[in-house]
Amino acid sequence: MQVVVVALGKIGLPLAVKIARSGHSVVGCDINPEVVELINRGQPPFPGEAELEESLAEVIASGALRAQLDTTAAVAAGAELVVAVPPLAVDAQAQPDWTALDAAIAAIGAGLQAGTTVAVETTLPVGTTRGRIAPVLEAISGLKAEQEFFTVFSPERVYSGRVFADLAAYPKLVGGLSDAGEARGAELYGSFLEADVWPIGSAEAAEMVKLAETTYRDINIAFANELARFADREGIDVARVIEAANSQPFSHVHSPGIAVGGHCIPVYPRFYLEGDPDAALPAAARAVNDAMPAYAAKRLENALGGLQGARVLVLGAAYRGGVKEAAFSGVFGVAEALETLGATALVSDPLYSDGELTALGLTPWDREAIDAGIVQADHAEYAQLTAADLPGASVVLDGRGILDAAAFAAAGVTVERIGRPSTKPTAS
Repeated sequence: MQVVVVALGKIGLPLAVKIARSGHSVVGCDINPEVVELINRGQPPFPGEAELEESLAEVIASGALRAQLDTTAAVAAGAELVVAVPPLAVDAQAQPDWTALDAAIAAIGAGLQAGTTVAVETTLPVGTTRGRIAPVLEAISGLKAEQEFFTVFSPERVYSGRVFADLAAYPKLVGGLSDAGEARGAELYGSFLEADVWPIGSAEAAEMVKLAETTYRDINIAFANELARFADREGIDVARVIEAANSQPFSHVHSPGIAVGGHCIPVYPRFYLEGDPDAALPAAARAVNDAMPAYAAKRLENALGGLQGARVLVLGAAYRGGVKEAAFSGVFGVAEALETLGATALVSDPLYSDGELTALGLTPWDREAIDAGIVQADHAEYAQLTAADLPGASVVLDGRGILDAAAFAAAGVTVERIGRPSTKPTAS
């Protein structure tokens, strides 16, 4: 089978490699010349994806995958399946910017041939595949939708860093604009996935599944954060409460934390609300989770006895551990809250250079003494931190529960955690 994968980012490239390893001929398209060049040399353009380096080298060497800039030409060569994973960028309020997605769909439409199935994996507001994407493909190609070509929506359900494992583990959902299109999409995905492929009934249902998954997580985390804030007031260890509650099969409370970041959980509930603006829980959960960085900064202020003039080190610019991605990262809210309270917010992250931190609008740590610290990302390296790594700090707020609190206390540093009692130095 001839397959084109459009947009070779953290989801698109592993997917293209997976399809190529399954015996199909794949052309990957991207608008970034550097990305295309690296891929054609067998080198991943981003770090941290398990199995990608060796798998990419294998399919490039065999000729099963190649990358190019011209999407229209690749599609026009007669692909049976085109998988589109272009980003749907959002602004600071998580409102969609359709520029990149529209451009990718237009490029596909310009080369679209009869008999091709176009599968869109980018997470979208409900109704987008039928109301926006298919009409553009039809208008530009001159072909009749659901007669001469099919359009399906199949949400990506993978996690950066473990895409190959997730592709093998989770059912692949396919929703079409017609019964025939949905059946064809399911057949094509089944040709390269070991996981079950589930026809879901319609593109709208498939779009809604993705929004339901992520909005559920946002609501669940918000509930955990509210439990944690109540536990702080009552002097209760919320971690033990959640563990106990989850010991029976009807409770699945997530863990509280300093922030909810990334391209997905802070964004997709707003996509859901775009179609269902009267929904109360998604809006309330967003408000709760958006407030957590400021809550953490206030907790630190109380523990330190004031932040005016304090130098505070924020550990982690990434939105989560091990992933070099700062989209909607809690670092921005934490730094802003600290500055509002009179502190100087300094940032360090093992995945980012000082120049990259500066480009993000953050102030890199100068390695001089600090007054306090906040753990914002759960990088594995932070589990090994000692008080000596945070010179001068008398208090650290561990927003991810990753530090060895007892070891810090033994070194004279108080550790504060969200929803858990303080771990204070023992008086000698």
